[in-house]
Amino acid sequence: MAWNLLDISALRSIELFDKVSDDALVEILSVASTTRYRQGEVLFREGEPGEALFFILDGAVRISKDIHGIGEEALAILNAGSSFGEMALLDPDTQRSAHAIADTDCHVGKINRGNFEALLKTDVELANEFLSSFVLTLTRRLRDSNEKIAFFALNDKYE
Repeated sequence: MAWNLLDISALRSIELFDKVSDDALVEILSVASTTRYRQGEVLFREGEPGEALFFILDGAVRISKDIHGIGEEALAILNAGSSFGEMALLDPDTQRSAHAIADTDCHVGKINRGNFEALLKTDVELANEFLSSFVLTLTRRLRDSNEKIAFFALNDKYE
């Protein structure tokens, strides 16, 4: 689904925000912006300072790393409804651990850490809602990563 305007429905379509109240989403909208990227455009590069959370409204973003002697290795292709770069909202010393590149033409939302921190300081209820959702999202990702590591370890063991 292509979104022309960022509104509550657009945020609700993002897994990270799907359980956050409408009132909190209105507040989040006040600190969010959107950008359209053409296929192949770089959103950020590994090693750059992490200063924002991104979420995909339409299209796909490739998360990848450059592997010495091999080239670019895709770690994930994220589609509409996905978010990435969340750690940048919590850790001011975060450096990007991978590249984010538009895999297709895409429409991406962004929340800058400074604006988000100011919002959380003024609205404790919003902070609790968002951080709860954030923890659930990270827990799911950790569980998925553990399953992938177990899968690769098992496959390596029997090759």
